[in-house]
Amino acid sequence: MLHLDDTGRLPQRRAERVSWTVVHHANHYYGHSQVLARYCGLGDQHPPRIAGYLQHGWNIGDGLAADHEFVDGTPVFLWSERTRRRAWSLGRRETYVVGAPWAYLLEMEPDPGAKREGTIWYPFHGWEGQHVLGDHGRLIDEIKATEPGPITACLYWQEFRDAAVRRRYTEAGFRVICHGYRGGQWQDLDPMFLDRQLAEQRRHRRVASNRLCSAIFYGTLAGCEPAVYGDPMTLENENMAYGGQARVRRQWPELHGEQVDLAAARATVTAELGADRLLPAAELRHLFGWTAAARDAAAARNTMAAQATVAR
Repeated sequence: MLHLDDTGRLPQRRAERVSWTVVHHANHYYGHSQVLARYCGLGDQHPPRIAGYLQHGWNIGDGLAADHEFVDGTPVFLWSERTRRRAWSLGRRETYVVGAPWAYLLEMEPDPGAKREGTIWYPFHGWEGQHVLGDHGRLIDEIKATEPGPITACLYWQEFRDAAVRRRYTEAGFRVICHGYRGGQWQDLDPMFLDRQLAEQRRHRRVASNRLCSAIFYGTLAGCEPAVYGDPMTLENENMAYGGQARVRRQWPELHGEQVDLAAARATVTAELGADRLLPAAELRHLFGWTAAARDAAAARNTMAAQATVAR
């Protein structure tokens, strides 16, 4: 299981590929397909292929990644009605609102009501193709001036494995963690990524970042008080086609600031994650093309995986 923590050690990344196929490898980012398969009663180790493209993160466009190629006419499964309307206006057809995998996870894992304290802070991150340019020192100063603590800094794996960046946060007195690898191209897949993120967020009273991002929506839905403030930093060759940060701050002002109106923020988060639009398991199986044959094949793979685990 891939899990990065405050020890500063990264696990060895696995080289093998999984044996099952999908329409698009991004359907498995962050264990999304596994969470949905679990919700549908199919286990989470080897879900059937999803017959379409699944939105894998919150964004201000059509819900799909701008750098991915898509086949016209293939079903697109989006998190919210808001996103579906944007996708339709941009020419996407065969769009369906299914809700975010995160919202399904919360349906399956009710909040135990444990005591919360402090803030989990997500510095804006890049990805393998684009890196973030900014002053972590200045951001840390802003965080310390705002948050009473304790503070957990959750870094993306790229920043986490950079010892110099990680050291900036540990030397500031922050607990430093990383939820793990996102996965990609059917490698380094992690069915429990979102489970770990949920467990961490439920330890904290607040969730914060220097840009509005999926983690803010997730934390708010999971019961944290959200905040977005600080230097938003710069993403290398950032695509401004949808209006960039100026549009984000203009369209979602209720989620920006050191303190926000919690009722307004939660109403927006519910709408953006489609938490009020979740589907019954039978309907989700139908939309994804998870037929009886596909379910039987997935069950057989799960059984084989379990037997292999016992044999080891």
